[in-house]
Amino acid sequence: MQENYLAKWLNNELSEEEVIKFKATKEYATYQKIVETTKGLSAPKFDMDKAWNDLKKAKTVAVPEEGSKVISLNPLKKYLRIAAVVALMVSVALFYNNSLDERISTQYAERAEVVLPDASEVVLNAESKIRYSKEKWAEKRSLSLSGEAYFKVAKGKRFSVNTPDGTVAVLGTQFNVESRKGYFEVSCYEGLVSVTYRDKEIKLPAGNSFLVIDGEITPTQHPSTTEPAWLSNESTFKSIPLRFVFEEFQRQYNVKVSTKNIDESQLFSGSFSNQDIELALQSISVPSQIKFKFEGNKVLFYAKAP
Repeated sequence: MQENYLAKWLNNELSEEEVIKFKATKEYATYQKIVETTKGLSAPKFDMDKAWNDLKKAKTVAVPEEGSKVISLNPLKKYLRIAAVVALMVSVALFYNNSLDERISTQYAERAEVVLPDASEVVLNAESKIRYSKEKWAEKRSLSLSGEAYFKVAKGKRFSVNTPDGTVAVLGTQFNVESRKGYFEVSCYEGLVSVTYRDKEIKLPAGNSFLVIDGEITPTQHPSTTEPAWLSNESTFKSIPLRFVFEEFQRQYNVKVSTKNIDESQLFSGSFSNQDIELALQSISVPSQIKFKFEGNKVLFYAKAP
């Protein structure tokens, strides 16, 4: 494509013959798609005359000698306008490409099952989200995760899960990733998982987990099941601070949790049902030796009187 075709097309200056040639180029379809996408958009208000006057003021003004030839710079205005439109189209193109990403999210007390383009399966736990490019999936199997998800990855090229805490990479396996504020855990249930945390790679064979709490790598017990307990509607913890237990309870039941006179750093080992809130409250309070008040959609956990 001739370099000036785009500028002339934007300015409606192409001849009929040039339009035919331009439409025959491979770039035309892309530009046309951008134009269609931007029909509902408008550029920010821009005072071209004011900008032009400011530019002239910023230049050192030279007084022409008598009889010298003065060249008008007005034609540059047209090209500045074209440049502004091209810049807008580039920005919109980037926005358009980003908007092609698939985004799936869950709210409190909600789950979602997702089948990726390569038939890999993802189950999202409550308050979680993933984002990936469906268009580029064949080239790069990569997605972003915030929250918790269980993956059954179809065999193929490298499959990456990017989280704010680290990256998990596999070729084909089953594993669980939880990435929340102050908590990052990866458990491998089949195959081999590679976890990159703070530029260090950790290999996890099946039956192993990697846990980071508040930035500290924490020893953890090996998974004793073939899949995470939450898939069977149960939240399980092994020596985990109570505050993470309360947060998970809040996510699973969509209730507001508050505490009073409780050491939330106290370690908790046990589980609670994700389907029976009364049973779940007992499962948390009894082993922790605390009490609770449940009213409406609010739960208060508090310490027993001495």
